[in-house]
Amino acid sequence: MSIFSRSTTTATTTDGAVSPELAALTGDYTIDPAHSTIGFTARHAMVTNVKGSFKDFTGTLHLDGSDPSRSTASLDVVMDSIDTGNADRDGHLKSADFFKADEFPAMTFRSTGAEALGGDDYRITGDLTILGTTRPLTIDLEFNGVAKDPFGNERAGFEGKAEILRSEWGLTWNAALETGGVLVSDKIKLTFDISAVRNA
Repeated sequence: MSIFSRSTTTATTTDGAVSPELAALTGDYTIDPAHSTIGFTARHAMVTNVKGSFKDFTGTLHLDGSDPSRSTASLDVVMDSIDTGNADRDGHLKSADFFKADEFPAMTFRSTGAEALGGDDYRITGDLTILGTTRPLTIDLEFNGVAKDPFGNERAGFEGKAEILRSEWGLTWNAALETGGVLVSDKIKLTFDISAVRNA
């Protein structure tokens, strides 16, 4: 038996009603950064992918199991915590060419809507703010279930993904390649692995 008492739920019963298990998830949660990851992938020099993540962030969730559309999410990311595994590249990303981390120390997301897509799939929409520019973002989520850890914490897990065009937030720095194309892709893939602990 696993050390975690884990269970998964489905959004509806066979007759279309919300399952009691899902309804029981209703409550407020705090994202656990030690067991969560906010990552990104960019195409580099048109030939390979560079991946990175943010190490310092805070976030909260309100889950409404009876009516998922009433669920909300809030996320604050410290831009100085960016990590791509290369100190020089990280320094460039924090500089005025990209995130201007001294002037704009945080990236934020505030949800404006949520919907159940069926099964364990959900979609959350909201406002993403980078460099003082706020634009809509849609994140597709998969609900991974709930667990009680050895310390008695009730956890809910989600995996999410989204794509943005960084130029829409003013992230326009680039360099042309002699062979054609550019050094850094405009399209950025975002990934979210979230473990959220239910508040006491």
